[in-house]
Amino acid sequence: MSTALVQYTAAAVSDRGRKRPSNEDAFGYSVEHGVFLVCDGMGGAAAGEIASSLAVDETMRLLAAEVVGAPTPEQAEKAICAANLAIYARSQRNPKLAGMGTTLVALIAGERQVWILNVGDSRGYRLRNGKLDQITQDHSLVEEQVRMGRMNRSEAQRSPLRNVITRALGTQGQVTADIFALEAEPGDLYLLCSDGLTRELSDPLIESLLRLELPLDELCARLVGAANKAGGHDNITCLLVKAG
Repeated sequence: MSTALVQYTAAAVSDRGRKRPSNEDAFGYSVEHGVFLVCDGMGGAAAGEIASSLAVDETMRLLAAEVVGAPTPEQAEKAICAANLAIYARSQRNPKLAGMGTTLVALIAGERQVWILNVGDSRGYRLRNGKLDQITQDHSLVEEQVRMGRMNRSEAQRSPLRNVITRALGTQGQVTADIFALEAEPGDLYLLCSDGLTRELSDPLIESLLRLELPLDELCARLVGAANKAGGHDNITCLLVKAG
């Protein structure tokens, strides 16, 4: 493990896609505090947009505005639980927002370590030495069937149930995020994204695009453009974090 302190840069792009009338994705980040997150909302009318925005606002408030220095993974867990409660309480007060929820994938960057937390099927990846690895595991019905050996990958991609997620913020009073601890090395590139990207682009294609020697904002634009070219059936959000 490198003993050098790691510095980070970031960029993000969010796009409505070609089929949806609005964008229910949201993102937020603070390089200064080492907090980066992407959310993909769900629910009727504008409920998805409200859920994802609430999740981003509450998590960023607790981790960037009220924490001195880089937050700990324990603080990140508490912030995600607080965001979950805020969304759930809002939906309980307003019948039009009943059942709204959102995915969340977050990266907490320390000086020599990063933590990726997720709820739902928005994903976290790491590109290291040109090789892309998916760090998170989707909380979705078909992915859980694949992990149990009851469905293969091609069946999962064709399944009419592939949109069903098994864990989300705001749908219940409590939620548990998965947490992945990783050593940070200069040159690592992390991708946080909504499923509007991963439903359209294969991991090998994402890897090939991330290998391009381009500024982070241009890489985000390339990813979103490729997803739109492939169909753009959903909102698309990409957030890239580079360890320097």
